[in-house]
Amino acid sequence: MIKCISSKKVFPTLEIAEDALIEARTNYDYGSQRGPVAVYQCEDCGQYHLTSKGVTNPKLERHMKEGKIDLQKEGNKWLDKIKRK
Repeated sequence: MIKCISSKKVFPTLEIAEDALIEARTNYDYGSQRGPVAVYQCEDCGQYHLTSKGVTNPKLERHMKEGKIDLQKEGNKWLDKIKRK
């Protein structure tokens, strides 16, 4: 497994990093101005990392506008309720 001197989580491709970005936004309750919003290729390790700075990733923005993030959050809440029974 490749590690980065930044100690940030490493993603091998842009597509995997974007999927991780969307998953992070659906699994955690970030405030409106918090949490990861984009991915970038690291100059040190050559892999991809998530960042809370910069312009919102187009794929994430599309999912947010279409309501997919909120739907997935709601689905996750129900799954958690079912698992507790």
